[in-house]
Amino acid sequence: MTKKVALVTGAGQGIGAGIAFQLADDGFAVVLAGRHLEKVQKVADEINGKGGKAFAIEADVQYRAQIFEAVEKTVEHFGQLDVFVNNAGIAHVAPIVDTTEEDLARLLDINVKGTMYGIQAAAKQFKKQKTPGKIINASSIAGHEGFELLGAYSATKFAIRALTQAAAKELAQDKITVNAYCPGIVLTPMWDEIDAAMSKLHDVPLGASLKQYVDGIALGRGEEPADVANLVSFLASDKANYITGQAILVDGGIKYV
Repeated sequence: MTKKVALVTGAGQGIGAGIAFQLADDGFAVVLAGRHLEKVQKVADEINGKGGKAFAIEADVQYRAQIFEAVEKTVEHFGQLDVFVNNAGIAHVAPIVDTTEEDLARLLDINVKGTMYGIQAAAKQFKKQKTPGKIINASSIAGHEGFELLGAYSATKFAIRALTQAAAKELAQDKITVNAYCPGIVLTPMWDEIDAAMSKLHDVPLGASLKQYVDGIALGRGEEPADVANLVSFLASDKANYITGQAILVDGGIKYV
């Protein structure tokens, strides 16, 4: 096996698909994991059709066993694992006082537990291989500041920053780096859902909430999945070998830390 191998969760659409396409362009063999096999298979087929190497797996990150199985299938198919991208995540729009037990449990299961399980599965495989490895997690600008109507979601993204820092400290001795990317207002189906929910809560037309956020971006446009994928491409490369424990903003100029 000469190609490095990357596994990307939540790779069936949006940011995850953008990351998978970019890593394939970078020369990685890419494994795409998602809850809906038909979605990740479509992305894998497109990568393979362009001459890349891709393999689709059905896996739900809220179930620890499925993430460990995804890593096992990756190694069975491509022989190794070099990069694990914990991209899968969901949002939920509601005032904190109206966030239900079920809403909170689902956010924690997918965003926080899913990231924890991904770190565990990837680290176990890297140690087994006795090779360096890279774990790259999805945080958010909402992991640097709690956003109105996204309180519970923001809490999960803060938690991912904490997991990133702690794992980076624990795994450095094994030459495993752990970092996170923090997107802003990305023009994907997730933000369409956020905009629709905010429109109902604020009683404004569809698109108004999204426009308000985009108008506040210094670089003057909404973010595309490729903007996030470019950062992940760097973090997955040898150029980022001396970076660990960081949660890097890629938002066009919204938060400044």
